[in-house]
Amino acid sequence: MEFLALRKQDLAVKNNSQLPCDTYKYLTWLKLKEHDVQGSQIRCPRVREGPSEEELFMRGEALMWQRKEKLTERERWQERLQENWENCVNVNLSFQCLGDEFQQNNFHRILRRLIRVERLWLVDNSLTDLSAIKLPRCKELNVSKNHFTSFKQLPKIPQIQHLSLAENNIETLSGLSDLRQAPLESLVLKTNPCEFQENYRLQ
Repeated sequence: MEFLALRKQDLAVKNNSQLPCDTYKYLTWLKLKEHDVQGSQIRCPRVREGPSEEELFMRGEALMWQRKEKLTERERWQERLQENWENCVNVNLSFQCLGDEFQQNNFHRILRRLIRVERLWLVDNSLTDLSAIKLPRCKELNVSKNHFTSFKQLPKIPQIQHLSLAENNIETLSGLSDLRQAPLESLVLKTNPCEFQENYRLQ
């Protein structure tokens, strides 16, 4: 009976599908077959992997699930080369919906590889701490609409020139001195609690 119920649910999803591309909506660009696009060639890739099989069943989207194939060591290396994060200069990884821990871990794995990035947007990703990440060449970083509470939770950005932390939860300007060694030209802190501090502008 349970199998029949699931089968009916699958058919209902199939019949109610609005677009032919629905079965691809949870795929990352890297999982699409027969292409040679590299990470350094795209500006705003989807890197968040799709929900688990169980979650898709709960949503009534079981047909969206694509069985994960076990990759050989060679295939894993080829995939790493195709990602090519080490050669990315301008990257927008905003709005990735990183709700699960495994999503966040994969996201941090990618950030650790962005050793040449100069312009990076990470808007609205529910990020809380990137202090273990080093972005040695980053000149522009936008981490607006996240959950940072302190400057100490930012990545290491020695070359930063433009930094946006709008709409976070930074309560104090403590730690701001760490950025004084960088060639910082603009800092956006609007809609943070620290705006209400006495002498905020002066500091």
